[in-house]
Amino acid sequence: MTQQQAGPAAPEAVQALLKRVARQAEQADVFDAVALGAGRLACAARDAAAPAEYRIEWAEGRLWAGLYTEDRWLSQSIEADLVHTGDKMEDLIDEELVDLGCNAGPLPVEHFRSEDMLYTFRSALPIDASAAGDEAAAGIALAALLAYEATFRELGDMAGADDE
Repeated sequence: MTQQQAGPAAPEAVQALLKRVARQAEQADVFDAVALGAGRLACAARDAAAPAEYRIEWAEGRLWAGLYTEDRWLSQSIEADLVHTGDKMEDLIDEELVDLGCNAGPLPVEHFRSEDMLYTFRSALPIDASAAGDEAAAGIALAALLAYEATFRELGDMAGADDE
């Protein structure tokens, strides 16, 4: 696990949660790399056609799970798949959460281009900072991270541009 640049100041319990989830994310063996920074756990997407990362991060006073990429075409390939199939992102993520034994969903999904120019898909997690030290909170965060990975792996060019 590598250290990543510092993010927003996170409560101590949140940082401990991120450290616990980072160990479990490495053991899941579905990411190319796992990096822990201040207020952020970033996991590089495996086999995507362009660089992308899954994150659990502390922002705006809460924990978020999400997928982030600088690549517009990758983001558009995901959007195109959703339009083509008619699937709702919240439903796809919720199905993965249920498969993982987590009943924290459905998690509403925001999709936008951030101020730092990243195409972002993210969901606020139902974890209060004061409860971030609980085992259940770490389980929710890990399940959300893995649900995002399992959902997006099947969309657009996340599994590579030439899989057809």
